[in-house]
Formats: sequence, C-alpha cells, structure tokens
Amino acid sequence: MEESSLLNKIMLNLRATCRYYTGFPKDLGPSRVIHFTSEREFVQLLHQGHPVVVAFTIKCNLTKHLDKVLEESAAEFYPHIKFMRVECPKYPGFCITRQKNEYPFVEIFHSPEQANQGKVVDPNITKYSVQVLPFNYDLSAYGFGEFFKRHGIRLSDRNE
Repeated sequence: MEESSLLNKIMLNLRATCRYYTGFPKDLGPSRVIHFTSEREFVQLLHQGHPVVVAFTIKCNLTKHLDKVLEESAAEFYPHIKFMRVECPKYPGFCITRQKNEYPFVEIFHSPEQANQGKVVDPNITKYSVQVLPFNYDLSAYGFGEFFKRHGIRLSDRNE
C-alpha cells in the first residue's frame, strides 16, 4: 500500500513539473482556445497586440489531435499568445480568404501596428499591419515554442 501512494506522489510531481511530458493527460484548467465567431471579434483580438495562432479546421481525425495540441499550447503560452480555432464549414468566407485547399492548417498573425499613413478618410477606421506566418513546424507545444523563438515572438513581458 505504501508503494502505490509513493508512486502516485511521484507521478503527480512528474506531471506537475515536466513541461512536455505526454504520457498522461495534463490538468490544463479551463480552455484557453478561443472559438471564432466573427471577423470583428478576430480584429478586436489582433488589436490587443498579442500574436494570435489560428487553426483552420474541418472535422477529421487529425483535428482531434490538433485540438489537444491547441489546448495544451494555449495553456502554456497564456496570456502572451492567443490561440483561436476556426471551424471552416461554419465560416467558409473567412477560410476561403486564406486561399488554402488542404485542411487543417495553422497560421500565426503577428505584430499588429497602427498604420495611419496617408489621408485619414474616417477617424473611426484604424488600419493595422499584420504579418501572417504559415506554421510548418511540429504540431506540439514544443514546436510552437521553437517557432516563436525562431521568429522572435516574445513569450513574456520581461526582456529576454
């Protein structure tokens, strides 16, 4: 009996301290993945200034794996990077504008900056310059972390 409780303590400690341990499900808390509802909401999210990882999905077996990866990554990189999932059959207009024909795919929207260049036609309109990076790394929290490092996306507010 003593050995099983010791083993449980070791496993709980291992799950709590290892960042990329994938042997057992992690307790990630509430979902941090934002579900796409409108382009207006998406623009407001970009306006907050955080990079946004967007997964464009359809229902398939790969999407189940991608959902788990998004949940884990969103929990790990919260609040500095936002994760969003777009169900393309529900919002075909938004997905078609990306001009991709293979699903699921992931893109990172990064560096929103105000670009009030030229004439201001309407003071209520704010223009942003957003860099869109196609994600072609390993679909894992580690892969996202490496991608962010390579592209100079800050993972925290402190100077690194």
